[in-house]
Amino acid sequence: MDIAPQMLLFAKVVEDGGFSATARRQGLTPSAISKQISQLEDRLGVRLLNRSTRRMSLTEEGKVFYDRCVEIATKVADAEAAIVSLGSHPQGTLRVASTVAFGKMQLLPLLPLFLEKNPDVRVALELSDRPIDFVAEQVDVAIRFTEQIDDDTLVVRKLAPNRRVFCAAPDYIAAHGIPETPDDLAAHNCLTLSTVARWNDWQFTTPTGPKIYRVKGNFEANSADAVYHATLAGIGISRLSTYLIGPDLRAGRLVRVLPDHADEGSDILAVYSDRRNLSPKVRAFVDHMAESYGDPPPWEWDGAESFGAVAKPD
Repeated sequence: MDIAPQMLLFAKVVEDGGFSATARRQGLTPSAISKQISQLEDRLGVRLLNRSTRRMSLTEEGKVFYDRCVEIATKVADAEAAIVSLGSHPQGTLRVASTVAFGKMQLLPLLPLFLEKNPDVRVALELSDRPIDFVAEQVDVAIRFTEQIDDDTLVVRKLAPNRRVFCAAPDYIAAHGIPETPDDLAAHNCLTLSTVARWNDWQFTTPTGPKIYRVKGNFEANSADAVYHATLAGIGISRLSTYLIGPDLRAGRLVRVLPDHADEGSDILAVYSDRRNLSPKVRAFVDHMAESYGDPPPWEWDGAESFGAVAKPD
C-alpha cells in the first residue's frame, strides 16, 4: 500500500482508539490493520504507537505524525466534498466552442436565459471555425456541423437540422444573371470555405439522381460568417444556412437562386468528449440548447416563407 492510504488509516486508528474499532468500520480484521501500521512504521523508521494487550498510546513521534495525518485527512475530505458538490448542480466555468456565424446568430441570444437558470455557471465562449482539440484546449462542449466531425470517439447530440439554401445579393444577380440549373453554376462565381473541404461540395437532386458539384470562385474565407458577408456584398453565389440568412431573404437583401433545391445533409450538433460522468454544467447546457432549437428550429417557423417556413409548434 502507498504511504498516503496508510497515513489516512493511521489517523483513523488513533481516532477510533484501537485496531479493532477501525477494523469493524473498514470491514477488515484487526491483524490486517496492525500489519499496515507496522509497515508504515518500518517505512518511516520510527515507532508511532505503544501497544499492549489492553491499550494503545501514541509515541512522541506518533503525536507529531498524527497531526500531519489529520491535516491530510481533512484536505482529502474537503476535496471529496468539493467534487460531490460540483456533481450535484451546474457550477464552475463552462468552456464552449462554437462556429462563428452560429455562435453570433443563434447561441449568444440563448445565453442570458441559460445563465439566469444556472447562476453558479460562468461561460467562456470561443468563436472559431477551426478544428477543436477537446483535450488540449480543455473544451467542455462544442457546437459543430455534421461535416466537421471526423473523430468517431466524440459524443454527438443533434440539436437541430441545418438546412442550407443557395443565394446571392440582388446586385450580383443584376450584373451576372441567375442560374437556371445546377450546371449553370460553372459560369458563376461561387464562394467557398477554406477550413472544411466538404463544405464546398454542393449536392443537388437531378433527374438522373444526386449530383455533387465541387464549386469554385475568386473568393474563399475561413468562416461561414465571412462568406455570408461576402455574399451580402455582392461578390458571388453561396450556399448558406437558413439560421443565418432568414432575415436577409425576408428583407430582400439576399435572393434565393435555384429555389427548388436545398442541401439538407447536415445537422447542428452538440459535441463533447465523454458520455460517462458528464458534468452537470455540460448536461444543463446541452439540454438547454436542445430544448431551445428542436426540429423544426425556430428560425424556420412562421415568417420565413422565403425558404419554406413551417408553422410554429404549439
